[in-house]
Amino acid sequence: MTPALMIQGTGSDVGKSLLVAGLARAFTRRGFKVRPFKPQNMSNNAAVTVDGGEIGRAQALHARACGVAPSVHMNPVLLKPETDTGAQVIVRGRREATLSAREWMRERVAFLPKVIESFEHLGSEADLVLVEGAGSPAEINLREGDIANMGFALVAQVPVVLVGDIHRGGVIASIVGSLEVISAADAAQIRAFLINKFHGDVSLFADGMRYLEERTHRPCAGVIPHFPAAHALPAEDALALDGFAKASDARVKIAVPRLSRIANFDDLDPLRMSPGVTIDLVEPGRPLPRDAALVLLPGSKSTIGDMKVMIEQGWDIDIRAHVRHGGRVLGLCGGYQMLGARIHDPDGVEGPAESVDGLGLLDVETILTGDKALTSIEAVHTASAEAVSGYEMHLGRTEGADCKRPFVEISGRGGGAVSMDGLVEGTYLHGIFAADAFRQAYLDALGAHGAQGFAYEATVERALDDLAQHLEAHADLDLLLDIARGRSEVPLKRNVSGR
Repeated sequence: MTPALMIQGTGSDVGKSLLVAGLARAFTRRGFKVRPFKPQNMSNNAAVTVDGGEIGRAQALHARACGVAPSVHMNPVLLKPETDTGAQVIVRGRREATLSAREWMRERVAFLPKVIESFEHLGSEADLVLVEGAGSPAEINLREGDIANMGFALVAQVPVVLVGDIHRGGVIASIVGSLEVISAADAAQIRAFLINKFHGDVSLFADGMRYLEERTHRPCAGVIPHFPAAHALPAEDALALDGFAKASDARVKIAVPRLSRIANFDDLDPLRMSPGVTIDLVEPGRPLPRDAALVLLPGSKSTIGDMKVMIEQGWDIDIRAHVRHGGRVLGLCGGYQMLGARIHDPDGVEGPAESVDGLGLLDVETILTGDKALTSIEAVHTASAEAVSGYEMHLGRTEGADCKRPFVEISGRGGGAVSMDGLVEGTYLHGIFAADAFRQAYLDALGAHGAQGFAYEATVERALDDLAQHLEAHADLDLLLDIARGRSEVPLKRNVSGR
């Protein structure tokens, strides 16, 4: 069997995804053919694959760390929440069903054969497969029928390294407690543990590590210091939005209403990182700021649902006032659909069949359909003539008079729409602000002159390389490789220095 290693965590947001990205780049730099894998993911931040499907954004980043194109096999089951109790089920990149949480729990084990097939497919082309778990294996109430953590690891015979986050406190209890509450068979899959997000002098944790190794009878594969450059890497979990900081000296403010079903929010990353720009992520209960140069409406997993949220919050009034005073508005994907006069869902794609009013700022209407567009796009921005690369990932079609003034030109045809006065723009394209020349031209038009010199893609690559070097310095990669190769007897090591 191809060597494989699964990174599971004592909880959500302990850094599993970041560690897999760093390990993928580190082992790739060592000359291995590495492939990333996540059996089941839950995220509304997705990426389009070369084989015409969609996977979680983190797995696309992992593929990039490996130097390969993303494939639907890297994340065979993706859940995209549409409501608090239900989600779209994406199987190998394609929408297969919409299930309630209870229905998913009952039916999920039926997807395990396809998960295993995809895992084996990746193994056939790799020297090493790095697997990311979801949530925590200690959620024993979810264990029956599990395909995301130990349910997969046992069937696929993949050894596990358990990650604890020391920054949030209680890391000793979380690691010991996880091993205590899971079954003996599940615990046997865990071969080592990692301590993540350490701050300060690692030698001060020597007694804690000694206790953990003696209590768990497993080695510590490293104590990983906090990695500050993580902010330069695309995040998958919407929790990352909580860390958006406002730059006090920014020349341009971009206001973004935090929609309840915000999707593909990594569109904001290149803007957030651009010098002279601040993203004001407006939480519910707060009006949109009057001093914003641009209001950006992000993607949404439930356009009609988030349109209703927009009205409930009074943001629709704020946006119309913003335009009346000469402010600009850009809608991306679902945000584009909200800018039109009406949104129609005749077949109940997003819920009950209904039609609702949009913001009425573009002379277009949208009809939601069950067919999803999943396409990588090369285009030219109409106003600046700069090239952009992006992808479409949406349900429905948008048509109307303002489409005669397209936002971009795509192989001789128009895409998106621009209002007659040029203040309101909409496009289905995600990822466009990663293009440095276009982003700079767009920001210059907003008044962010002097922000040249920031290269987004190069920054991401540098962060991946730095992360790989960070793990080379603080994790025992040789031990992890031994575990991946299936050596069941792993020698206990003292590891107080982080190596």
